[in-house]
Amino acid sequence: MIKVFVVDDQTMVRESFAAVLAAQPDMTVVGTAGDGAQAVAAIPSAAPDVVLMDIRMPTMDGLEATRRLLSGSVPYRVVVLTTFHLDEYVYDALRAGASGFLLKDAPSVDLINAVRVVAAGDALLAPAVTRRLIADIVQANPAPRARPASMSRLTSREVEVLRLVARGMSNAEIAGQFVLSEQTVKTHVGRILGKLGLRDRAQAIVLAYESGLVQPGQG
Repeated sequence: MIKVFVVDDQTMVRESFAAVLAAQPDMTVVGTAGDGAQAVAAIPSAAPDVVLMDIRMPTMDGLEATRRLLSGSVPYRVVVLTTFHLDEYVYDALRAGASGFLLKDAPSVDLINAVRVVAAGDALLAPAVTRRLIADIVQANPAPRARPASMSRLTSREVEVLRLVARGMSNAEIAGQFVLSEQTVKTHVGRILGKLGLRDRAQAIVLAYESGLVQPGQG
């Protein structure tokens, strides 16, 4: 069973999401909270596999709650909920280690799929929206930061794979690009994350843009 915790300051939204997820045969809702402070207090004992985190809330917003949750030793998987396609807070949440984001008005099937994808250990990335989000925000701050020394450990093929990951391509699409098996691409991605000390593809995309490996608007 996938254990889910729902955080949203709007009671109807919170209860609606919880009801949809609790109705799935492979999911159970282990708790809900109306703001980030309540979430940070309750989540450790609830031990969820996936946290759905509203970004804009009183008392403590979802960004700060995400930072606090992911600053510890427990690798919580957080999906940020937002009402905006281009929300600067989503970018900050990805930098903090969130596994992706979902629009709050997305169909229920997308919500259910999001939980399953993130619970399986992948990042939830809607390629076109995510790429535009990061590109637009990084373009507003065009000076790339220094590339981490660990990036020099990547092979030339791993650098190529990272560039395509940053463009929002799936493993299947990357496999087609290089005429490789999906399993081989998955192995490459795993090695990239390990060498760079990253949690998932979401953080890899952020790093690729911030370090200048991929330029805003490229691809």
